[in-house]
Amino acid sequence: MNDCGPGTGSGTAAEPVEQRLRAALAARAHAVGPADLRPPRPPAGPVRSRRVVARRTVAGLLALAAVAALVFFTMRGGASRPAEPARPAHPRTGTPSPAPSTVTPSTAQPSPSAPRP
Repeated sequence: MNDCGPGTGSGTAAEPVEQRLRAALAARAHAVGPADLRPPRPPAGPVRSRRVVARRTVAGLLALAAVAALVFFTMRGGASRPAEPARPAHPRTGTPSPAPSTVTPSTAQPSPSAPRP
């Protein structure tokens, strides 16, 4: 708002317009009384019924029960000690010896792309 009151202006041409606007607004403000005002409206947000809340609660409890049953049945059959290692299909009679290598040393031929000495 403007700090200058009536009669304290600089005498410009906008002063009569401003005075008329202030007088009109003041008259309008004094014309409105408490009887003209409406009571406040109640909030119009989404209202959740008890049925919706009950459905969500039941769905949550059923999901929780399903997870609990899954955990119970997977942990119930678990072994209390570690499993034994698998046995070989055929029993061995001794320690196997390494097989002799049949690879013979070959004379290496130089690669065509290798540099020549």
